[in-house]
Amino acid sequence: MISFGELKESDLELMRKWLNTDFVKAWYGKKEWTFQEIADHYLPMINKKEPTDAFLIYYDRTPVGYIQTYLINDYPDYNQYVQAGNNVAGMDLFIGERDYYHKGLGVQILVAFLNEVVFMNPLVQSCIVGPEPKNLAAIKAYHHSGFRYLKTIQIPDEEEPEYLMEIKKTDTV
Repeated sequence: MISFGELKESDLELMRKWLNTDFVKAWYGKKEWTFQEIADHYLPMINKKEPTDAFLIYYDRTPVGYIQTYLINDYPDYNQYVQAGNNVAGMDLFIGERDYYHKGLGVQILVAFLNEVVFMNPLVQSCIVGPEPKNLAAIKAYHHSGFRYLKTIQIPDEEEPEYLMEIKKTDTV
């Protein structure tokens, strides 16, 4: 059973552990994180000073990963490359527990999060994700969840391009 709980300050040590695992660093963050960097990055979301909604992913009450959503328009520097238009959400996630990594949970997580969180916002008409083109496992999970390829973009500060995929509210499973 998949569920979500808002990220709390007490979860930051768990986030540090996850973000510093080899399989998470390969695609998300790509560096060694200190606790202070974790706090600086996630506390504004937790304290609602930044317009990103941050959650832990639970599988049968066990925290297994992280997921977030935001309106693309709330991040104009990013949107200048995405050119998403209005009423579009973005989403990012990772599985942080090795025992749950590559176990087929991705599609379940994505479908549940889209239906229970992202598309519960009446303004949101579509959702975009931007995995790296080499992250074939993520692309496959997004595709099986209903996402379709939109375009590939290069963000100047990022080493790798983003393989943008989109799902419309009307296309959810």
